[in-house]
Amino acid sequence: MQWQDIRQHYPQTWLLVEAIIAHSTAGKRIIDQMAVVGTYPDSVSAMQAYKELHHAAPYRELYVFHTSREMLDIKERFWLGVRGIRCSVIYWRGIC
Repeated sequence: MQWQDIRQHYPQTWLLVEAIIAHSTAGKRIIDQMAVVGTYPDSVSAMQAYKELHHAAPYRELYVFHTSREMLDIKERFWLGVRGIRCSVIYWRGIC
């Protein structure tokens, strides 16, 4: 599904979504197709579900969004360290 379709199906809801088809352009992550993994009443429970699923399957590209957002603005950050991982971050949250 695309973001506008998801917003219509899940109004004013916190969502855990997985990027199915995505690419990077100019330091931003563009999600072409996504799937809703779960719906949550608040951001705390959505982030808890994210942490649990990310721990179990770190290779999955997961995000937490609220459907009040008209557009998704996801900036990529590159973390230097032992593994040098890439982390896509929702700009307004600044979390990974």
